[in-house]
Amino acid sequence: MNRFYFRRYVISGIIILIFAVIIIRLFFLQIITSSYKLSADNNVIRYEYIFPARGLILDRKGKILVYNEAVYDIMVVPNQLKKFDTTELCKIFEITKEYAISKLNEAKNYSRYKPSIFLKQVPFSDYSKFQEKLFKYPGFFVQARTLRKYPRPIASHLLGYVGEVDQQIISNNSYYQQGDYIGISGLEKAYEEILRGKKGVKIKVVDVHNRIKGSYKDGKYDIESVIGTDINITIDGDLQEYGEKLMQNKTGSIVAIEPSSGEILAMVSSPTYNPALLIGRQRTKNYEILSADSTMPLFNRAVMAKYPPGSTFKLINGLIALNEKTINLNTYYSCYGGYAYKNIFVGCHIHPSPNNIIGGIQNSCNAFFCNVFRGIIENPANKDIYVNYNIWRNHVLSFGFGNTLGSDITNELKGFIPTSDYYDKYYGKYGWNSLTIISLSIGQGELGITPLQMANMTAAIANKGHYFTPHLLKSLNGKDTITQKFKQPHYTTIDTVWFPYIIEGMRKAVNEGGTAWRAKINGIIVCGKTGTAENPHGEDHSIFIAFAPVDTPKIAISVYVENGGFGNTYAAPIARLMIEKYLRDSISDPYLEKYILDTKILNIKRGKKK
Repeated sequence: MNRFYFRRYVISGIIILIFAVIIIRLFFLQIITSSYKLSADNNVIRYEYIFPARGLILDRKGKILVYNEAVYDIMVVPNQLKKFDTTELCKIFEITKEYAISKLNEAKNYSRYKPSIFLKQVPFSDYSKFQEKLFKYPGFFVQARTLRKYPRPIASHLLGYVGEVDQQIISNNSYYQQGDYIGISGLEKAYEEILRGKKGVKIKVVDVHNRIKGSYKDGKYDIESVIGTDINITIDGDLQEYGEKLMQNKTGSIVAIEPSSGEILAMVSSPTYNPALLIGRQRTKNYEILSADSTMPLFNRAVMAKYPPGSTFKLINGLIALNEKTINLNTYYSCYGGYAYKNIFVGCHIHPSPNNIIGGIQNSCNAFFCNVFRGIIENPANKDIYVNYNIWRNHVLSFGFGNTLGSDITNELKGFIPTSDYYDKYYGKYGWNSLTIISLSIGQGELGITPLQMANMTAAIANKGHYFTPHLLKSLNGKDTITQKFKQPHYTTIDTVWFPYIIEGMRKAVNEGGTAWRAKINGIIVCGKTGTAENPHGEDHSIFIAFAPVDTPKIAISVYVENGGFGNTYAAPIARLMIEKYLRDSISDPYLEKYILDTKILNIKRGKKK
């Protein structure tokens, strides 16, 4: 009897608890919060997202490179649609009836209750005509946006472009929803979260005629938008524009860096394209055209093309040999038209002989550097070739080769410095020696170096043994906010005492009748090194690296002109013009400038990526 009496109280208690929970929940839903009421009212309210203007992009001098222009998206909520004059709607926006029907079907397939884009990026002229007649089109409304605009058609690879998010982005990031825009490439992608700002939302009450009657709950649930942050970048817009002008009708790149900071002053990839082509409703069509272009204007050669560095690489081999003490200033090698050993022959041009390290750089002697390289790989201090090769390779890597530099430039590639395992794969263990890989002595063979890496190497030499990560961000809203990784110097494995000898050779190469005489500027001591990269598909590639002035370097530069022949033919003059333009903002030799501007060596049939 007592047992059943106890159970009655337990069951009664459980029932009372359940009812208490239900009552509390109903009280919370009906009194404390109105969020469910908000959901139930979806048929009479409209969510209008406020898309903030993206931050401006300005150059190092504060000149605007990218700004915004107002455009409008025509939105539709299928469940709110009433019968309307399709012909009149199509006339307003100059679209076909078939296109309008297809967009409405897309909207219905997406959601009958959620808004989706019927027509995007409509100009103000069309928007104003539609706004006057909006009452005739229940279910339609207008959403303001901004479109990127460019005062000058330059730096397209650096700036990048903005495009609509896809389903993968929406799935991975809750901030974005269908119809939103995001940075797809370049700075727009690298600094998306800074540039985009924060979108807001206004909840409006609308009547049956699609007319706004006011804010829902007096704006209690509205969220204010936050405008994007302006960014100043390190690029000198005038220098960038001049570099692109010099590279017109040529294939290749120019990269200029400030050695003392790693700030990128100019980065040219040619052929290029007008960044305005990848905005607005024609972006998709234009992108397809650019993608199909055999000159590959979308391909950023400055950070993605992997070239042999040619004779510019002799500087690295010279530094390694000095550091490992396999040569000294009194080491001379003769040149009899090239380097010959058994069945190996590496040709060379006519120049004074014999040479030490300074003369070897001044005259770009292949024979000298073949001997230098063999001395490194066959160093008697380490009898094992693998030990010597790995010592050589580790020194090379310390200049930033073979890896990405950690820049804020999107799509940067690593380049390639072969490992000993790489040669084992082709020749077998101990099946190769210094002669097998002798082409590395003059920057040929398997080496793959990007133009950015060549400019960075030049900056490291100018700094006598260290470099700063090359980067594009200078400040946010005019305030210095550069991350620490861009401020930390990276030291090479070469002792600083050896750099002055290399620099002296570079100085003589330009100023004392060396191979780079076309880079000479009266009143400015330029230090440089020519390079000519062999090209089995046509004319050799013209290469030049330089920095100036010699005592207080303000600019380090690499120039690569595909099919340009000798380094002194095109690359050196282009570098000379860029250096003078940056340091003096004027050109003292208009004939040289005209020579470069008039040169056309663009191979329009090229379709294979380097």
